[in-house]
Amino acid sequence: MRYYIADLHFFHAGMNTKMDCRDFESVEEMNEYMKHKWNGKVRRNDEVVIIGDLSFGTVEQTNQFLEQLNGRLYLITGNHDRFVNQADFKTGRFTWIKPYGELSDNRRKVVLCHYPIMCYNGQYRVDEAGNPKTYMLYGHVHDTRDQRLLEQFQEITRNTVVINAQGEERHIPCNMINCFCKYSDYEPLTLDEWIELDKKRREQRK
Repeated sequence: MRYYIADLHFFHAGMNTKMDCRDFESVEEMNEYMKHKWNGKVRRNDEVVIIGDLSFGTVEQTNQFLEQLNGRLYLITGNHDRFVNQADFKTGRFTWIKPYGELSDNRRKVVLCHYPIMCYNGQYRVDEAGNPKTYMLYGHVHDTRDQRLLEQFQEITRNTVVINAQGEERHIPCNMINCFCKYSDYEPLTLDEWIELDKKRREQRK
């Protein structure tokens, strides 16, 4: 099984009082809760793609904490993942580490970047039934004004009609999903779970 999650910010005490207002009493409580949610879902041989901003801790703290997390790990680097460039960082815990990636997930392309890409590779691809064949998974913006603006952009894009090469009218596909950890109560989710959660969130905002 493959899971995705973004912006965990282990060891980042400011996430409790600023920006996210996660409301944990301490960074230790936050770390333990997120570890509990992770290991309650992820098994030893499962894959977890972290879409940036994994840890705000020192390289020593991050190395030690990574050993407590289940699964085979992949990291799309975020702006706060400074530990990656330090000499003592144990890269062997990850299958790969890179700033951008594209994967296949049950015959669908998944475009991965910490920063949202509004015009992403494969955006227009749909199957014969009109279902999306490509999803763009991102993080970085958490649940902020920037996320609201991205939601507006997606709504405008989905409601825009164009003429395709066959002369047929079609709506422009736009399937960007913010995998912000707080949306899933800090639990890594499969692509299908993120799709369903994103759909419910959009319906609730109407």
